[in-house]
Amino acid sequence: MHFGHDSCIAVDVEIELEAYEDKKIVLILGEEETKDTIPNIIQNYKNEEFALKSLQDTKRYWNELLRKVQVKTGICEIDFMLNGWVMYQTIVCRMYARSGYYQSGGAFGFRDQLQDSLSTKYISQDMLKNQIIKHSKHQFEEGDVEHWWHEETNRGIRTRFSDDFLWIVYSVCEYIEFTGDYSILYEETPYIQGNTLNIGEDEKYDIYTEGILKENIYKHCIRAIEKSLNFGENGLPKIGSGDWNDGFSTVGNKDKGESVWLGFFLYNILDRFNKICIHENMTEYVEKYETIKQNLKQTLNNIAWDGKWFKRAFMDDGRALRMQR
Repeated sequence: MHFGHDSCIAVDVEIELEAYEDKKIVLILGEEETKDTIPNIIQNYKNEEFALKSLQDTKRYWNELLRKVQVKTGICEIDFMLNGWVMYQTIVCRMYARSGYYQSGGAFGFRDQLQDSLSTKYISQDMLKNQIIKHSKHQFEEGDVEHWWHEETNRGIRTRFSDDFLWIVYSVCEYIEFTGDYSILYEETPYIQGNTLNIGEDEKYDIYTEGILKENIYKHCIRAIEKSLNFGENGLPKIGSGDWNDGFSTVGNKDKGESVWLGFFLYNILDRFNKICIHENMTEYVEKYETIKQNLKQTLNNIAWDGKWFKRAFMDDGRALRMQR
Protein backbone atom coordinates (compact mmCIF):
# COMPACT_ATOMS: atom_id res chain seq x y z
CA MET A 1 0.00 0.00 0.00
CA HIS A 2 1.18 3.54 -0.73
CA PHE A 3 -0.25 6.81 0.52
CA GLY A 4 -2.02 8.71 -2.22
CA HIS A 5 -2.98 5.58 -4.12
CA ASP A 6 -5.92 3.19 -3.95
CA SER A 7 -5.29 0.67 -1.21
CA CYS A 8 -5.72 -3.06 -1.73
CA ILE A 9 -5.16 -6.46 -0.15
CA ALA A 10 -3.06 -8.79 -2.29
CA VAL A 11 -3.36 -12.55 -1.77
CA ASP A 12 -0.65 -14.75 -3.29
CA VAL A 13 -1.50 -18.44 -3.61
CA GLU A 14 0.63 -21.10 -5.35
CA ILE A 15 -1.46 -23.71 -7.16
CA GLU A 16 -0.09 -26.80 -8.94
CA LEU A 17 -2.35 -28.46 -11.48
CA GLU A 18 -1.84 -31.73 -13.29
CA ALA A 19 -2.95 -31.98 -16.90
CA TYR A 20 -6.75 -31.69 -17.14
CA GLU A 21 -6.98 -31.30 -13.36
CA ASP A 22 -9.19 -28.68 -11.68
CA LYS A 23 -9.22 -27.39 -8.11
CA LYS A 24 -11.56 -25.15 -6.17
CA ILE A 25 -10.04 -22.51 -3.88
CA VAL A 26 -11.94 -20.89 -1.03
CA LEU A 27 -10.65 -17.53 0.23
CA ILE A 28 -12.04 -16.21 3.51
CA LEU A 29 -11.79 -12.61 4.67
CA GLY A 30 -13.38 -11.61 7.94
CA GLU A 31 -12.99 -10.70 11.57
CA GLU A 32 -14.07 -12.01 14.95
CA GLU A 33 -14.25 -10.62 18.47
CA THR A 34 -11.71 -13.17 19.76
CA LYS A 35 -9.13 -15.51 18.23
CA ASP A 36 -10.73 -18.54 19.91
CA THR A 37 -13.57 -18.80 17.38
CA ILE A 38 -11.39 -18.54 14.27
CA PRO A 39 -10.13 -22.17 14.07
CA ASN A 40 -13.70 -23.54 13.99
CA ILE A 41 -14.68 -21.08 11.26
CA ILE A 42 -11.67 -22.08 9.15
CA GLN A 43 -12.50 -25.75 9.66
CA ASN A 44 -16.10 -25.23 8.54
CA TYR A 45 -15.06 -23.46 5.35
CA LYS A 46 -12.71 -26.28 4.37
CA ASN A 47 -15.91 -28.09 3.46
CA GLU A 48 -16.71 -27.07 -0.14
CA GLU A 49 -20.46 -27.52 0.22
CA PHE A 50 -20.52 -25.39 3.36
CA ALA A 51 -18.52 -22.65 1.65
CA LEU A 52 -20.79 -22.60 -1.41
CA LYS A 53 -23.93 -22.56 0.72
CA SER A 54 -22.55 -19.64 2.75
CA LEU A 55 -21.83 -17.75 -0.46
CA GLN A 56 -25.35 -18.41 -1.76
CA ASP A 57 -26.88 -17.39 1.58
CA THR A 58 -24.92 -14.14 1.54
CA LYS A 59 -26.03 -13.31 -2.00
CA ARG A 60 -29.63 -14.18 -1.13
CA TYR A 61 -29.55 -11.95 1.96
CA TRP A 62 -28.37 -8.91 0.03
CA ASN A 63 -30.71 -9.51 -2.91
CA GLU A 64 -33.74 -9.78 -0.64
CA LEU A 65 -32.73 -6.73 1.36
CA LEU A 66 -31.77 -4.41 -1.49
CA ARG A 67 -34.61 -5.33 -3.85
CA LYS A 68 -37.24 -3.95 -1.46
CA VAL A 69 -36.95 -0.60 -3.25
CA GLN A 70 -36.68 -0.57 -7.04
CA VAL A 71 -36.44 2.50 -9.26
CA LYS A 72 -37.03 2.72 -13.00
CA THR A 73 -35.86 5.96 -14.59
CA GLY A 74 -35.23 4.76 -18.14
CA ILE A 75 -31.54 5.52 -17.71
CA CYS A 76 -29.72 2.27 -17.03
CA GLU A 77 -26.73 3.87 -15.31
CA ILE A 78 -28.95 5.62 -12.75
CA ASP A 79 -31.09 2.51 -12.26
CA PHE A 80 -27.96 0.45 -11.63
CA MET A 81 -26.76 2.88 -8.97
CA LEU A 82 -30.13 3.26 -7.22
CA ASN A 83 -31.29 -0.35 -7.34
CA GLY A 84 -28.94 -1.82 -4.81
CA TRP A 85 -25.49 -0.32 -5.19
CA VAL A 86 -25.98 2.99 -3.36
CA MET A 87 -27.83 1.40 -0.45
CA TYR A 88 -25.29 -1.42 -0.27
CA GLN A 89 -22.50 1.15 0.00
CA THR A 90 -24.43 3.05 2.66
CA ILE A 91 -24.76 -0.07 4.80
CA VAL A 92 -21.37 -1.73 4.38
CA CYS A 93 -19.23 1.40 4.07
CA ARG A 94 -20.98 3.92 6.31
CA MET A 95 -22.80 1.72 8.85
CA TYR A 96 -20.46 -1.28 9.17
CA ALA A 97 -17.00 0.06 8.28
CA ARG A 98 -17.61 3.71 9.24
CA SER A 99 -15.48 4.79 6.33
CA GLY A 100 -15.73 7.32 3.55
CA TYR A 101 -13.96 10.29 2.02
CA TYR A 102 -14.53 12.38 5.14
CA GLN A 103 -14.62 9.66 7.80
CA SER A 104 -12.06 6.90 7.39
CA GLY A 105 -11.01 6.06 10.94
CA GLY A 106 -13.67 3.47 11.77
CA ALA A 107 -15.23 5.63 14.47
CA PHE A 108 -18.95 6.12 15.01
CA GLY A 109 -19.97 9.71 14.40
CA PHE A 110 -23.02 10.72 16.43
CA ARG A 111 -24.54 12.72 13.61
CA ASP A 112 -22.83 10.77 10.80
CA GLN A 113 -24.23 7.27 11.32
CA LEU A 114 -27.64 8.56 12.44
CA GLN A 115 -27.93 10.50 9.20
CA ASP A 116 -26.81 7.48 7.18
CA SER A 117 -29.28 5.21 8.97
CA LEU A 118 -32.23 7.43 7.98
CA SER A 119 -32.11 6.09 4.43
CA THR A 120 -32.27 2.48 5.63
CA LYS A 121 -35.83 2.88 6.95
CA TYR A 122 -37.13 2.03 3.47
CA ILE A 123 -35.62 -1.46 3.58
CA SER A 124 -35.18 -2.22 7.30
CA GLN A 125 -36.70 -0.13 10.07
CA ASP A 126 -34.70 -2.11 12.63
CA MET A 127 -31.46 -0.62 11.30
CA LEU A 128 -32.66 2.88 12.11
CA LYS A 129 -34.11 1.81 15.46
CA ASN A 130 -30.94 -0.01 16.51
CA GLN A 131 -28.80 2.95 15.50
CA ILE A 132 -30.90 5.31 17.64
CA ILE A 133 -30.57 3.00 20.63
CA LYS A 134 -26.81 2.60 20.11
CA HIS A 135 -26.24 6.36 19.88
CA SER A 136 -28.38 7.09 22.93
CA LYS A 137 -25.75 5.25 24.97
CA HIS A 138 -23.19 7.88 23.98
CA GLN A 139 -25.09 10.84 25.39
CA PHE A 140 -23.92 12.57 28.55
CA GLU A 141 -26.34 13.26 31.41
CA GLU A 142 -25.95 16.96 30.59
CA GLY A 143 -27.59 16.33 27.21
CA ASP A 144 -24.59 16.69 24.91
CA VAL A 145 -22.96 13.73 23.19
CA GLU A 146 -19.70 12.34 21.91
CA HIS A 147 -19.01 13.86 18.51
CA TRP A 148 -17.39 10.54 17.58
CA TRP A 149 -16.08 7.48 19.41
CA HIS A 150 -14.41 4.09 19.01
CA GLU A 151 -16.38 1.28 20.60
CA GLU A 152 -13.27 -0.85 21.09
CA THR A 153 -11.58 1.60 23.46
CA ASN A 154 -14.43 3.67 24.94
CA ARG A 155 -12.47 6.66 23.71
CA GLY A 156 -14.24 9.53 22.05
CA ILE A 157 -14.37 13.28 21.78
CA ARG A 158 -16.61 15.65 23.72
CA THR A 159 -17.18 18.94 21.93
CA ARG A 160 -19.26 22.10 21.86
CA PHE A 161 -20.91 21.25 18.54
CA SER A 162 -24.44 22.57 18.75
CA ASP A 163 -26.27 20.17 16.45
CA ASP A 164 -24.91 16.70 17.32
CA PHE A 165 -27.23 15.86 20.19
CA LEU A 166 -30.34 17.02 18.31
CA TRP A 167 -29.91 14.32 15.69
CA ILE A 168 -31.22 11.67 18.08
CA VAL A 169 -34.46 13.64 18.41
CA TYR A 170 -34.69 14.14 14.66
CA SER A 171 -34.09 10.42 14.05
CA VAL A 172 -36.72 9.42 16.62
CA CYS A 173 -39.24 11.69 14.87
CA GLU A 174 -38.36 10.15 11.50
CA TYR A 175 -38.66 6.62 12.88
CA ILE A 176 -42.04 7.15 14.56
CA GLU A 177 -43.53 9.07 11.64
CA PHE A 178 -42.46 6.32 9.22
CA THR A 179 -43.30 3.23 11.27
CA GLY A 180 -45.99 4.41 13.70
CA ASP A 181 -44.04 2.51 16.38
CA TYR A 182 -44.01 4.60 19.56
CA SER A 183 -42.53 1.80 21.68
CA ILE A 184 -39.03 3.04 20.93
CA LEU A 185 -39.72 5.89 23.37
CA TYR A 186 -39.70 3.41 26.26
CA GLU A 187 -36.40 1.69 25.47
CA GLU A 188 -34.15 2.37 28.47
CA THR A 189 -30.45 3.01 27.91
CA PRO A 190 -27.63 4.40 30.07
CA TYR A 191 -25.77 7.68 29.72
CA ILE A 192 -22.02 8.07 29.67
CA GLN A 193 -20.12 10.18 32.15
CA GLY A 194 -17.06 12.40 32.00
CA ASN A 195 -15.66 15.76 32.92
CA THR A 196 -17.46 18.71 31.36
CA LEU A 197 -15.46 21.05 29.13
CA ASN A 198 -13.69 23.93 30.81
CA ILE A 199 -14.29 27.55 29.76
CA GLY A 200 -12.45 28.13 26.48
CA GLU A 201 -12.08 24.38 25.82
CA ASP A 202 -13.67 23.43 22.50
CA GLU A 203 -13.16 19.67 22.71
CA LYS A 204 -11.63 16.88 24.74
CA TYR A 205 -10.57 13.41 23.66
CA ASP A 206 -10.88 11.01 26.58
CA ILE A 207 -12.24 7.71 27.87
CA TYR A 208 -15.95 8.05 28.63
CA THR A 209 -17.61 5.20 30.49
CA GLU A 210 -21.18 4.13 31.19
CA GLY A 211 -22.76 5.86 34.17
CA ILE A 212 -25.35 4.65 36.68
CA LEU A 213 -28.31 6.66 35.37
CA LYS A 214 -30.60 4.99 32.83
CA GLU A 215 -33.61 6.61 31.17
CA ASN A 216 -35.90 5.90 28.26
CA ILE A 217 -35.38 7.34 24.79
CA TYR A 218 -38.07 9.96 25.41
CA LYS A 219 -36.02 11.36 28.31
CA HIS A 220 -32.87 11.21 26.19
CA CYS A 221 -34.65 13.38 23.63
CA ILE A 222 -35.81 15.83 26.29
CA ARG A 223 -32.27 16.22 27.62
CA ALA A 224 -31.01 16.88 24.09
CA ILE A 225 -33.67 19.50 23.41
CA GLU A 226 -33.13 21.21 26.76
CA LYS A 227 -29.40 21.36 26.05
CA SER A 228 -30.10 23.10 22.74
CA LEU A 229 -32.18 25.89 24.31
CA ASN A 230 -29.17 28.14 24.63
CA PHE A 231 -29.96 31.35 22.79
CA GLY A 232 -27.83 34.39 22.02
CA GLU A 233 -28.52 38.10 21.85
CA ASN A 234 -30.47 37.82 18.59
CA GLY A 235 -32.69 35.05 19.90
CA LEU A 236 -31.07 32.31 17.82
CA PRO A 237 -29.37 29.15 19.18
CA LYS A 238 -25.70 29.58 19.97
CA ILE A 239 -23.47 27.83 17.45
CA GLY A 240 -20.71 26.78 19.86
CA SER A 241 -17.73 25.24 18.05
CA GLY A 242 -19.78 24.41 14.98
CA ASP A 243 -23.23 23.41 13.78
CA TRP A 244 -23.83 20.97 10.92
CA ASN A 245 -21.03 22.76 9.08
CA ASP A 246 -17.90 21.67 10.95
CA GLY A 247 -15.96 24.44 9.21
CA PHE A 248 -17.70 27.05 11.36
CA SER A 249 -15.49 26.06 14.28
CA THR A 250 -14.51 29.62 15.24
CA VAL A 251 -17.70 31.46 14.34
CA GLY A 252 -19.06 31.25 17.86
CA ASN A 253 -16.64 29.33 20.04
CA LYS A 254 -16.40 32.31 22.41
CA ASP A 255 -20.02 31.56 23.40
CA LYS A 256 -21.71 34.47 21.64
CA GLY A 257 -22.08 33.44 18.00
CA GLU A 258 -25.46 32.15 16.79
CA SER A 259 -26.54 29.78 14.02
CA VAL A 260 -29.40 30.48 11.62
CA TRP A 261 -29.24 26.92 10.27
CA LEU A 262 -29.58 25.55 13.80
CA GLY A 263 -32.60 27.79 14.33
CA PHE A 264 -34.38 26.13 11.40
CA PHE A 265 -33.29 22.68 12.54
CA LEU A 266 -34.51 23.26 16.09
CA TYR A 267 -37.81 24.68 14.82
CA ASN A 268 -38.42 21.53 12.77
CA ILE A 269 -37.57 19.29 15.72
CA LEU A 270 -39.79 21.15 18.21
CA ASP A 271 -42.69 21.07 15.75
CA ARG A 272 -42.41 17.32 15.21
CA PHE A 273 -41.50 16.25 18.73
CA ASN A 274 -44.41 18.19 20.22
CA LYS A 275 -46.77 15.99 18.20
CA ILE A 276 -45.15 12.95 19.76
CA CYS A 277 -45.54 14.46 23.24
CA ILE A 278 -49.24 15.12 22.61
CA HIS A 279 -49.79 11.60 21.26
CA GLU A 280 -48.22 10.12 24.38
CA ASN A 281 -50.02 12.53 26.73
CA MET A 282 -46.64 13.83 27.84
CA THR A 283 -47.78 17.43 27.87
CA GLU A 284 -45.42 18.94 30.44
CA TYR A 285 -43.18 20.34 27.70
CA VAL A 286 -45.71 21.04 24.95
CA GLU A 287 -46.60 24.64 25.86
CA LYS A 288 -42.96 25.51 26.53
CA TYR A 289 -41.74 24.13 23.22
CA GLU A 290 -44.61 25.70 21.28
CA THR A 291 -43.71 29.12 22.66
CA ILE A 292 -40.04 28.66 21.79
CA LYS A 293 -40.98 27.47 18.31
CA GLN A 294 -43.10 30.57 17.64
CA ASN A 295 -40.36 32.86 18.95
CA LEU A 296 -37.89 31.13 16.64
CA LYS A 297 -40.23 31.64 13.71
CA GLN A 298 -40.37 35.38 14.38
CA THR A 299 -36.62 35.65 14.82
CA LEU A 300 -35.77 33.66 11.70
CA ASN A 301 -38.16 35.70 9.56
CA ASN A 302 -37.16 39.08 10.97
CA ILE A 303 -33.60 38.99 12.32
CA ALA A 304 -32.13 36.27 10.09
CA TRP A 305 -33.74 37.50 6.86
CA ASP A 306 -31.87 40.30 5.06
CA GLY A 307 -34.56 41.08 2.51
CA LYS A 308 -33.38 38.67 -0.17
CA TRP A 309 -31.60 35.83 1.59
CA PHE A 310 -31.27 34.28 4.99
CA LYS A 311 -28.06 35.06 6.82
CA ARG A 312 -25.99 32.02 7.78
CA ALA A 313 -24.89 32.93 11.28
CA PHE A 314 -23.91 35.71 13.67
CA MET A 315 -20.31 35.66 14.80
CA ASP A 316 -18.94 36.27 18.28
CA ASP A 317 -18.26 39.92 17.46
CA GLY A 318 -21.87 40.45 16.33
CA ARG A 319 -21.22 40.55 12.59
CA ALA A 320 -23.61 38.64 10.34
CA LEU A 321 -22.13 35.84 8.26
CA ARG A 322 -23.66 35.78 4.78
CA MET A 323 -23.11 33.18 2.11
CA GLN A 324 -21.58 34.39 -1.13
CA ARG A 325 -24.07 34.90 -3.92
